[in-house]
Parts: sequence; C-alpha cells; structure tokens
Amino acid sequence: MSVSKKIVLLGHFGVGKSSLLRRFVENTFSDNYVVTIGVHIMKKEVVVDTSNKVTLIIWDVEGTDDFTKYRPSYLMGASSFVYVFDASRPVTYSDLKYNLAHLKEKHPNVPVHIIGNKVDLVDAEEVKQALNEQEVQHSYLSSAKTGENVEQLFKDVAAQLLENA
Repeated sequence: MSVSKKIVLLGHFGVGKSSLLRRFVENTFSDNYVVTIGVHIMKKEVVVDTSNKVTLIIWDVEGTDDFTKYRPSYLMGASSFVYVFDASRPVTYSDLKYNLAHLKEKHPNVPVHIIGNKVDLVDAEEVKQALNEQEVQHSYLSSAKTGENVEQLFKDVAAQLLENA
C-alpha cells in the first residue's frame, strides 16, 4: 500500500523545526538560523515495510509562542502533528501541557508526537525530569545537528499513520 499524509511541525520560534525537516529530507544541517515565514513544505517517501510506503508531506509552520494563533488553514487536513521543543530552552516546553490540551481540543483525532530537539546541548535526564514534572510523555529527544532520533521519529509517524489508515 502507498499513501500520502500531511504532517505539521509545530513549536516555538527557533526550536529547530526547519533543521529537523532538512535533516530528515536532505540529510543536511546548517548552524545558520533562517526564520520560516508562513509555511515551508517538503516531502519524503518512507518505506515502512516491504509492502507499505507513506509519502510524508511535511508542513514546517512558522514558530509561535501562542498556539491559539496558528492559522487554521495550516492545521486543516493534518494526519499527524509533530510538536517540537528546544531541550536547551525550558521556556519552549514550560507550557507544553497547555499547548497539547489546545491541540487535542481543536483536533481531537490527530495524533501528536512530541520531540525535544537539540539534546546534544543538554543533559537528557534533566529534560526528561522536567517533562515528567509536567506529566507530559515525550516521544523523542533528538538532535537535528547529529541526526539522533530524527529518522526514527518520522518512520514511527509513518508507521502509525498506516495503522490508522
């Protein structure tokens, strides 16, 4: 089976959404910060198993501190959300529980994967502890710079989408 699914990357400014996307699609990384204005869309086919492929159409949406301000047209039709936070900046995940509740209220049938990026800059155990204190179950801690867990995240998203298809 081969299907196409829309994935939306969400998160604060500067958390590394675009870097994760470039690492996954192009296997590249740059330290140069470029602000995403509006939305940037890329796609990549993921082979889940010998008979199943998913083309992920990934929307890299501009960052915002207020999740209620995302344009509904960016989120409409999403099959999955990937919520990205910066593991080195607690302010980007201090309101994670609130933002997740907002997403679930507005899009109750869309799964959310939570990924802490820039784990190469921090003690991962401290980040895990902070998330546990918020009672938030993260999906992954990753690094777009090193590639840690980036490929696995998107493969798991694709596999889940096939299960729900």
